[in-house]
Amino acid sequence: MTKLCIFVGMTIGGIAGSVLAGAFDMDTFSLGSFVLSGIGSMAGVYAGWKIAQKFN
Repeated sequence: MTKLCIFVGMTIGGIAGSVLAGAFDMDTFSLGSFVLSGIGSMAGVYAGWKIAQKFN
């Protein structure tokens, strides 16, 4: 259950970071887009882990 929550959180966080980079008019393959996607993924991993801990 924990791995699933982390995977889903990471995916949603990465997508949110990419969308945020698009809102700032960054190119898809730019460094800023990569960094924001990575930060979103890390936030998603943490959120998924916290959600999994709450249900266990």
